[in-house]
Amino acid sequence: MNSRAFTAIKLLLEGNRRFAGFLLTHPHQDHKRRKECAARQQPFAALLGCADSRVPPEVVFDCGIGDLFVVRTAGTVLDNAAIASLEYAVGHLHVPLLIVLGHTSCGALTAALTGGEAPGALGRLLEEIRSNCADAGDSAEEDIDAVVRRYTVRIADSLRNTGPVLRAAVEKGDCAVVPACYLLTDGIVELLEPHAAIP
Repeated sequence: MNSRAFTAIKLLLEGNRRFAGFLLTHPHQDHKRRKECAARQQPFAALLGCADSRVPPEVVFDCGIGDLFVVRTAGTVLDNAAIASLEYAVGHLHVPLLIVLGHTSCGALTAALTGGEAPGALGRLLEEIRSNCADAGDSAEEDIDAVVRRYTVRIADSLRNTGPVLRAAVEKGDCAVVPACYLLTDGIVELLEPHAAIP
């Protein structure tokens, strides 16, 4: 992992500790920062996360305008739009870190694993989640939070091997992909591969 990725993880975890400890500083949220970012963006990390309203990344990590390039889909599902957005962050904005953020009590995964049905695009999304879970033997009988953690690691692995932009950046060491899980009850983000980076 390169030093820029290590620094990015450190910034994110420090911000999360402030959030969890009710010590928010709300950095980069004033008019000066807004003007600085008007001409161009230079986020220090990209994030793929769930669309769940209880997990707003900029709040959870105590970040501000221009700090994070965020892509969110229900159940952290990877579709073409999500992959293309992350390729832009890595290939054009040169972010050194891509966090894949799952969360406990995920409703999308719960619905998918308990056989929930839905019409239209939502039904297709649940099928996509089920197919990702079925490969690893996840089932409705398991603790949903254990499933979320394994599922998030699988999404991160998939991104590392999605080419050509993401795979090449990972292989060259230009971008690290790190899975993490947000705990709804206490506000803490835990790295799911702590050996990859411990600030």
